[in-house]
Amino acid sequence: MSHDPTVNAGDIARLAGVGRAAVSNWRRRHDDFPQPVGGTANQPLFSLPQVESWLRRYGKSYQVSLGDRVWQRLKAAGDLRLGELVAQAGALLTAGRRPPLDGQEAGSGPLDGELAGLIAELAERYEPLTAYEFLCERYLEAHSRQLSVTRDDVAELMVRLVRAEGGTLLDPACGVGTLLLALGRTPGPGGDAPRRPARVLGQELSATSAAIAAARLRLRGLDAEIVAGDAMRADAFPGQRADAVVCDPPFNERAWGYEELTGDPRWEYGLPPRGEPELAWVQHCLTHVRPGGLVAILMPPAAASRKAGRRIRANLLRAGALRAVVALPGADLWLLRRPRPGERPPSEVLILDATADLGLVEPAWQSYLEERSEQSVRIIDLLADEVDMTPARHQRRDDVGRAFAEVRDRFLAATAVPPDLKVLEQPLDQPAITLGDLIKEGLVTMIQAPPKMVAGGGDVPVLTADDVLSGAPPSGFTSLQKGLVTIRPGDVVASYSSVRVIADGGAVLGPHLTLYRVDARRLDPDFLAGYLRAAGGRATTGSSRFDVRRTRLPRLPLKEQKAYGEAFRQLAVLEDTIREASALGHTLIRLALDGLAEGHLHPAPGLTS
Repeated sequence: MSHDPTVNAGDIARLAGVGRAAVSNWRRRHDDFPQPVGGTANQPLFSLPQVESWLRRYGKSYQVSLGDRVWQRLKAAGDLRLGELVAQAGALLTAGRRPPLDGQEAGSGPLDGELAGLIAELAERYEPLTAYEFLCERYLEAHSRQLSVTRDDVAELMVRLVRAEGGTLLDPACGVGTLLLALGRTPGPGGDAPRRPARVLGQELSATSAAIAAARLRLRGLDAEIVAGDAMRADAFPGQRADAVVCDPPFNERAWGYEELTGDPRWEYGLPPRGEPELAWVQHCLTHVRPGGLVAILMPPAAASRKAGRRIRANLLRAGALRAVVALPGADLWLLRRPRPGERPPSEVLILDATADLGLVEPAWQSYLEERSEQSVRIIDLLADEVDMTPARHQRRDDVGRAFAEVRDRFLAATAVPPDLKVLEQPLDQPAITLGDLIKEGLVTMIQAPPKMVAGGGDVPVLTADDVLSGAPPSGFTSLQKGLVTIRPGDVVASYSSVRVIADGGAVLGPHLTLYRVDARRLDPDFLAGYLRAAGGRATTGSSRFDVRRTRLPRLPLKEQKAYGEAFRQLAVLEDTIREASALGHTLIRLALDGLAEGHLHPAPGLTS
């Protein structure tokens, strides 16, 4: 197999700005079209240099960005070495910042000269952090099934809750650094200052992931010590206590070291059962936090109620170590605090269901700390029962009926009517123009987000890619700095996966976003946004982004554009409504089941026969 960077048929179509059918025609009609160098009969791979040479020979325009060229060159080594090469790229970009840890950091070996030169060129053009995050993003996309990554909003929530600013923060199962990286995205109280600890510690079983995490943190200027190894069997920080700990441990890992670690001193609250490795991680985290320090750890929902872990849960409650169990989408968040010597344990624990709204967590936690919580449960009641801390079970029973009525009304109100579209016997044959031509004619100004932005502290609101996807208001913050792009009402903002027309201005454009500002006298923004969405949806997923400048729009007078724009706008509203209704529907069903089963709700007369 060739060692050249490879591309598939979809990649070639994107490079040349044509459809996949055109690539198939080239292969059939031209005997000199490059032969496959790998892949399968149905998904052949071609040498990128050979394809480029063929396209030049036949006068076909194409474009390969420097970032894509580097990525294709990395991929040429195959999936088994991809992570190692990404780690080596990180070692290259951080070589001048700090030497590899203990001289044994994964991926610290040399890259070949050509690839190292391309990576250096990419870093010079876009600055090292942006260049490396581009490679890491592609790596995580390519290995999304093998690499478990904590959601950004959950990671930021966990970091905010443990309050590690100015101290030491530890993640004993840090993966590629997602939780620790949330430090740079998380504003402090009031958005005044970033939550930036003085020191960051991390351990990760995969040497490759540990090296990637170390490079990402160092490129952000954090004092980070990341060690590869098994935190259960070979603790990298014995005897060290951080000011706070965050952790998203591997769930349901039976081979965690039960036999070897039976007498381990970390099991202060009881020997974790063989099938409860998450309770081993909880106690490992508590061992590594100072008295009074906080731990935020994600847990499988079953860990709150499984009979095997009942004794440890009870001991954690009696000691005052376990302070909150919060249901999040897909996992529970446990908040723990290492007791100070002689400290009186609390009489209540916070138990909260925040699956429908993460915004509930911080106010509820603050209320709990101030001893005025309405979601807390008496510990003595839990100990007298099964020590079942499942949040759904502890929904305030007297509120079930009222909550059901409120959610039902919101669900019924969450409706939107699809646009009234006429079905045509034959598709319209309309003269078209590309987005690139609209830019040349001055009807559209295309602006990229700045490649580097100081995240966290400050009071300048930032529209993020997640905000664009969900239709939410700006959720990020930054400080005033050069190069920021201020969004105006009517601007079209696009991420890799979504396009929005922004109604309210004032925020600045966040990373990985592109802004399209139209001349409203000649072009309707909803019209443009609709065609950008359609083009993005038709683009085949793969290693290269489709060339958005080739998006084709029909040449129409402004009045007709507005008719199309209104239809596209209604479709966007419908999409948001369906997403909201889905979340409300799940909550509605759960409340109805609880209310009927416990006597807070009764079938309406019309349901009886």
